[in-house]
Amino acid sequence: MNPLGPIIVAPLFPELHRQLIDLLRLLPADAWDLPTAAREWRVRDVAAHLLDTQVRTLAFGRDGLAPPAPETPITNYKELVTYLNRLNAVWVHAAQRIGPRQLIQFLEIVGPQVAEYYAGLDLTAPARFSVDWAGDKVSPNWFDMAREYTEQWHHQQQIRDAVDAPPLTDRKWLYPVLDTAVRALPHAYRNVQAATDSALVVEIIGEAGGVWSMLRGAAGWELFEGETGHPVTRISTDSDSAWRFFFHQFTLEEAERRITITGDRLLGKTFYEVRSVMV
Repeated sequence: MNPLGPIIVAPLFPELHRQLIDLLRLLPADAWDLPTAAREWRVRDVAAHLLDTQVRTLAFGRDGLAPPAPETPITNYKELVTYLNRLNAVWVHAAQRIGPRQLIQFLEIVGPQVAEYYAGLDLTAPARFSVDWAGDKVSPNWFDMAREYTEQWHHQQQIRDAVDAPPLTDRKWLYPVLDTAVRALPHAYRNVQAATDSALVVEIIGEAGGVWSMLRGAAGWELFEGETGHPVTRISTDSDSAWRFFFHQFTLEEAERRITITGDRLLGKTFYEVRSVMV
């Protein structure tokens, strides 16, 4: 096993952006209204949301604009999720006035600026926003950037699924998504008790996969890269199932069908609660 290191994704943003623009330019008019896995959002809505997240990155991160004040104070995680969902919904609703050609043009403007902004950040400095789904109070820039990479990747993948376009699931693209997503594990298990030195192994099978181990120490659960010997619980799934699970595209029944738990199932079942998005 090895300690977890930073996830370096800044070099991926320019090409990820080009992949998105190339995809959207090829879509016929009727494809923009196809449904996606993002609940009630169509392809055009997901594209509009991607524009929204990149505009926010530039406004709140690069330019230091304060986010809109919530209508009521945010005192817990659930209220934060409600606030963010409302921000998302307001933008997507307003974007009904923006046609596909304009969406592409706007994305062409902001995408390179986001990549340039991320390329210039001090990776270890505190990010303006913490990665809440990992339980962070303060996150380094590299982790917030990795979170944004997963946001852009998985929404582009939702569009690709909807229009039957080739997925971006080579190891280059997908491994950073999975390596970021599994960092939610210690927070998801924070209230789960187990004997000291108990170990849980998560194996994601496939060319883009990997193995991670969680150990129970005196201060709580700690995540490592690699495999520990004699785990009390082993969780395994394929890489396609893994990303869809982490990004809330499965029902519990589907998760139970596509994720295998061996050993202590009582310890393993908490894995079904792990999410790498704000839900």
